[in-house]
Amino acid sequence: MSANHSGWTVKFLAVIRYELLWNLRKKKFLGMLIVAFALATLSLALNHIAYALGGPPVELNPDFVINSNAGLSGFVFVLFAIVTTMNIISAEFESGTIVPLLAKPVSRTTIFLGKLFAAFLTLLATYAFLMIYMTVGGFVVFGPQNNLHLVPLFLLGALFSTLIWIAIVLFFGTLFRSSLIAAFGALGIWIGTTIIGSIIGILAGQGWIFTYIPGSGNQGFANGSPSPLGPIGTAVSTGTDSIGSNLINYILHPSWEITYYKINIAGTTQDQVQWVRLYSEPFSNVILTSIAVALVYFIVFAAISWYVFKRAQITE
Repeated sequence: MSANHSGWTVKFLAVIRYELLWNLRKKKFLGMLIVAFALATLSLALNHIAYALGGPPVELNPDFVINSNAGLSGFVFVLFAIVTTMNIISAEFESGTIVPLLAKPVSRTTIFLGKLFAAFLTLLATYAFLMIYMTVGGFVVFGPQNNLHLVPLFLLGALFSTLIWIAIVLFFGTLFRSSLIAAFGALGIWIGTTIIGSIIGILAGQGWIFTYIPGSGNQGFANGSPSPLGPIGTAVSTGTDSIGSNLINYILHPSWEITYYKINIAGTTQDQVQWVRLYSEPFSNVILTSIAVALVYFIVFAAISWYVFKRAQITE
C-alpha cells in the first residue's frame, strides 16, 4: 500500500514537473508575470499620469493597497485563468502530444490532477508576485499603508475567485479540445453575466440570481439609503469575483448589512429616478454564499472535465 502510494506520488510530481517545464518553454509563466507587472504598474502610476495631464496632485493614500484589491479584479481573474488553463489539455490534442503522453505508465487521472495542480502553482506564484509588488509600490508611491496584515486574505480570495474560472476554461478546453473555444467560452460567460447581471439587478430587481452564477454577482450597498442619484453607501458586489475584497471588508466591518435596490420604472420621471429598497442581509451571508458557489462550480466543472478526459477516445 505504501509502495503504491509512493509510486503514485512520484508519477504525480513528474506530471507537475512536465507541465511546469512546458510552461517555461512556452514562456507562459514569464508572460503572466509581465502582464501582472504591467497592470500593477499602470494602477500605481495612474494618478501621476493624470497629474501630468493637468489633473489634481497626487496625495498620500494609506488605504491604497487595500482599496485597490492589490491590483486584482474580475477581468484579471478570467484573464489569468485563460492563460494558465486554456491549453493544458486541449493543446495536447491539438499538437498530437496526447498520444505519447498517454503511452507513459501514468493514469489519466494522475495526468489530469498533475496538470491542474501545476496551473494552480503557476497562478499562486503570479498572484504572490503581484501582491508583493503592489504592496511595495503602494508604500513607495502613496506612503505608509494601513492593514497590510490583511493582504494575504486577498491572495486567498483571489485564488478562490480564479479557481471557478479555471474550472470553466478547463471544461471548454477538454470538451471541445480547442484552446480558442476554451478562452472565448469563459470570456463570453464573464462578459455576459457582468452586463446582463447589472441590467437585471437594477431594472428587474432579480439580481440575486447572479449571486449563484460565476462573475460579479448582484450589487448591494452597506449602510445604504436611496437617493434620486442612486443608492448612497459603500457598494458591495456579491459575486465570486469579489471574495477577496469582501473578506477584507468583513474583517474591517463585521456588522455591515448589505441592502439591495432596484429602479421603480413606474415612479421614475424625467427629473427624478425612484429607487426602491428590496431586502437586506448580513455581510457574512454574502461571503459564505460566494465561497460556496465558487467551490461548487469548481468541483462540478472539474469533475466533468476529468470524466470527459478519462473517457476521451485517442486516435493516432
